[in-house]
Amino acid sequence: MTDGRPAGRRPARISGFAFILVATAVAGVASYIVTWLVPNRIGLEHYAFFAVFWSFLYLVVGTLAGIQQEIARGTRPVGVPGLGRGGRARNFAIVAALVVFVVIVGTAPVWVSAVFPVQGWGLVWPLAIGAASYVLVAVLSGSLYGVAAWLSLALMIVVDALLRLAALALVLAFTHNVVALAWAAALPFPGALLVLWLFIRRSIVGRTQLDVGYRALTWNVLRTAIAAAATGAMVSGFPFFLKLASGGQSADTIGLYVLVITLARAPLIIVAMSLQSYFTVTFRDNVGTFWKVFLRLQAAVLFGGIVLAALGWLVGPPIFDFLFPASRLQPAGWLIGVLVLSSALMAALCISAPAVLARSQHLVYSAGWVAGAIATIVVLFLPVDFTVRTVLALFIGPVVGLLVHGGYLVRANRRAQASASSTAFPLNDSKDHHD
Repeated sequence: MTDGRPAGRRPARISGFAFILVATAVAGVASYIVTWLVPNRIGLEHYAFFAVFWSFLYLVVGTLAGIQQEIARGTRPVGVPGLGRGGRARNFAIVAALVVFVVIVGTAPVWVSAVFPVQGWGLVWPLAIGAASYVLVAVLSGSLYGVAAWLSLALMIVVDALLRLAALALVLAFTHNVVALAWAAALPFPGALLVLWLFIRRSIVGRTQLDVGYRALTWNVLRTAIAAAATGAMVSGFPFFLKLASGGQSADTIGLYVLVITLARAPLIIVAMSLQSYFTVTFRDNVGTFWKVFLRLQAAVLFGGIVLAALGWLVGPPIFDFLFPASRLQPAGWLIGVLVLSSALMAALCISAPAVLARSQHLVYSAGWVAGAIATIVVLFLPVDFTVRTVLALFIGPVVGLLVHGGYLVRANRRAQASASSTAFPLNDSKDHHD
């Protein structure tokens, strides 16, 4: 073995995919229950306030997910020749978590009144604690991905989601206070670490090393974090920007759109985003079969999107009516179908991005996400009908990102083929001469 990994790596990779897929499915179901439970208990108007916090929290968390991507790319098992000593990831995690906490609290006076105009600082503290704790989660998860510790990763995903569901359900049993709900959403990040650390530490302590030093790690993380921030703007942070662009829309209408967008897009996007680090490691370790794996994944995502979009169009409205009987507003079937189809494009972007990052092309990786996010936000603020610009934003953003990533991958493949051809021609000429 040339990569320092134990024999039997291929079967472990298959079982690893199953582990992560099942864990993601469980987390997705828990997320769906949260999305159903909260608006039913507190109503669409109050849900709009909670959704803004949730969206802003996951916009920050989505930005910090770039840390996980880079740690996953750069982590190798201890013993791989030419790499530095272990412990860098742990030290980086502690410093980065403190920096995130200080930045959020320190900058809050500038943005708190605009982002949280009603609850104010009551929502800043759970945001800061949750985001800082997520840095530790991201580094730990990225390290586990790097050494293929699939069971530990699956437990992290499941326990985090189930803790959040349990905490929110418990709070809702006593109060509808948005600040209390915010704490229930944020505390599972450190809670999952505390619950699982004794088990996970056996998979990670003294077993990993990074292929870059602190300076290169920080620079790579900054670039992947920029890309992750753009990802957050297009996914978890989209309701936040939708609220900013809503103009004179009522709180009920905004709450409905946020709810429908979340429900319709979640199945494909949650799975694709949860598997990004897995895709990064897979593309990194399987250069010879890259295009075969890449195209199969893209085809599966697009086919699944078309099927789910048709189902959403046909049965989406009655299901919504069943789940939210008290809602005065109902979404149209075509809207649900179109939103589901947009999620397939977003999931495709979540495959092209790891494919680029696996080649250590951080600039192209970031450029694709940033271009997609800019396109999303620009379209969202166009002076056209609210529904039209919302739908267009959800489509155009991922298409722009796919063009950037796909364009690079195609050009890189052509260069590789040209290089191979130029190397082969002299051999062919020589053979013809001797014949």
